[in-house]
Amino acid sequence: MSLVSFDLGATPSSRLVRRSLPLARLASLAVFAAVAAFILLTFRDYGISNDEPVQHTYGQLLLAWYASGFTDDRAFHYINLYLYGGLFDLIAAGFAPYVPLPLYEWRHLLSAGFGFVGLIGTWRLATRLGGEGAGLVAVLLLAFTGMYGGAMFTHTKDVPFAAAMVWSLYFITALAGELPARPRWRIVLGLGVAVGCAFGLRVGGVFAVLYLALTIGAATALLRDGRLAWRLMPRLRVAGLVALTIMAATWPWSVLPPTNLFKAMGAFSHFSFDLKTLFNGQLLPIDQLPPTYMPEYLLIKLPEVTLLGLLAGLAVAVLALVTHLRAPGAKAGPFSRGRLAASMLTYLPLGLAILVPIGVAVLTDPPLYNGIRHFLFVLPPVTVLAALGLVGAWRALHRRARLAGASFALAALGLFLFNASVLWRLHPYEYVAYNQLVGGTAGAWGRFEGDYWSASLREAALALRHGVERETPPAHPYKVSVCAEDVQALAYLGPRFEAVEEWEDADFILSARDVGCDAAPGLPYATVSRMGLAFASVRDQRLRHMPVEVPVPDGDGDGPDLDAPSVSQNGGGSPPTGPQVAKAKP
Repeated sequence: MSLVSFDLGATPSSRLVRRSLPLARLASLAVFAAVAAFILLTFRDYGISNDEPVQHTYGQLLLAWYASGFTDDRAFHYINLYLYGGLFDLIAAGFAPYVPLPLYEWRHLLSAGFGFVGLIGTWRLATRLGGEGAGLVAVLLLAFTGMYGGAMFTHTKDVPFAAAMVWSLYFITALAGELPARPRWRIVLGLGVAVGCAFGLRVGGVFAVLYLALTIGAATALLRDGRLAWRLMPRLRVAGLVALTIMAATWPWSVLPPTNLFKAMGAFSHFSFDLKTLFNGQLLPIDQLPPTYMPEYLLIKLPEVTLLGLLAGLAVAVLALVTHLRAPGAKAGPFSRGRLAASMLTYLPLGLAILVPIGVAVLTDPPLYNGIRHFLFVLPPVTVLAALGLVGAWRALHRRARLAGASFALAALGLFLFNASVLWRLHPYEYVAYNQLVGGTAGAWGRFEGDYWSASLREAALALRHGVERETPPAHPYKVSVCAEDVQALAYLGPRFEAVEEWEDADFILSARDVGCDAAPGLPYATVSRMGLAFASVRDQRLRHMPVEVPVPDGDGDGPDLDAPSVSQNGGGSPPTGPQVAKAKP
């Protein structure tokens, strides 16, 4: 008996599960097809994130390093991006000239492709641990988690890394399942590729190495095999060589010299700059956040149905363990002890992938911001655990009473549909979704991070562009000031607009609500909103630059004095007083 499932024997429930296996596999394929269709139909809906311009430049500089015969090392000094692997950006920059798509649409499609690969890895992991039903549930939960399914298009560092990490976790789990025997070469090579890709994106790939080391150490103790690590070492060296090759090719700075890898680890453990982040209604410097920042954000960002699955999984695991310990002969006998050890090893990597990052975030209290973005790789294993909990709880309840099992399934389905409706209303800003622990997205608005990527500027820019198309073209381009990166708006505005730095020089100001630009002056022109929440706005300042000649009445009030000087209302200086002030129509 495993720790999170029940041995159903020949009960009607077990027969139902066996009969449903082909149906579950078919349903999983249908879900993947639907996700693929969603990606292809909607990848153009997502705006440019703040980091994408510099990330793409980093990819181009890495290509230049290779093209120059390893002499053009600008990539090794570019801002702080040399501390990151370039796997995604190399692919994005390398294929950009050959893909018939605008640059950022291509990047979003590629990023969603990585996210899709991560969904497959999540399905494989959940299926290995809990069967076809658990795999299907895990894919549905993760695809409808705003911080994964909605972030796939714009979080071009975080989602690819999460995909590499879940595949690393899958191969570590597969390796643990074959102990004490040597793992098959397919597992060894898969592990090397997955870990290498993780390092090729972030130095956080070291977490995968830690999970592997802890799993082997636990296996040595549980299986009472002191030579286990020694027997595994030849094949682990091959996996390490594969990983090192991929890391060196996609992140050359990390091995020039090899000590740079440790410099990157040290840099991120003390990474800080002058930035404030919103946490529970307070705007705090990122180096003054409470140690619970990451787990609290994880708790309020997970969908309600996932939280139900985690609670159910805990209950099922405790009940399974108690049942095992109370069984005759549970405390004695090599077979029982070996079965328990094998079960623990099977699920240990999953537990490590959840507890270790959370523990590191709490104990080391690193500077963080953007919610759980930097720990997004925790979402797939958390979702797998939730799927195991939902399926395990349903099986246990169905075994005892079909009505109880059906009621639990309906409750989970209701929560899932509620979450799906929220994401539907937020599209394409699904990643800002919060659960009902903080009153949903509306309750979290203004208290926690919202559209921190300013992705809503795409929609604001298109609203401005379509609006001015109905007006007479001016003699010169419209001047716009963007309270974010200029490219986030200019990429969609077209040639009739040009960027200016200062607000007072602009005809229009485009701002996202999450970057401290709420005080932008001017008349409201357009607002991007979802669920009654304002994500971005366009402010019209053209009246500030438009001279308005106002006739000044003569002293006797009988009519205007044609010789009186005019008053120019251009927004500068102190406003005139008395009868000289005229009201202009918006």
